[in-house]
Amino acid sequence: MNVSLTDSLKQFVESQVGDNARYGNVSEFMRDLIRREQARIEFHALVAEGVRSGDGSELNDAYFDRLHDRISAARTTAQ
Repeated sequence: MNVSLTDSLKQFVESQVGDNARYGNVSEFMRDLIRREQARIEFHALVAEGVRSGDGSELNDAYFDRLHDRISAARTTAQ
């Protein structure tokens, strides 16, 4: 797979990779971005499912902690 980037995007990606950066190589960085996008989409789907289910829990920190735990569990199962 090939991806074309503008110079500014390429510079940003390169700044995220290397000895003093979070990622060892561009592939690691891209995989993490894709996983995060998958999690975001799953989160939105769960929220939409909850809205469709009718009255539910109060939207507070505890609610979002439980939702985060469900998403984390689903990601673990999918891997």
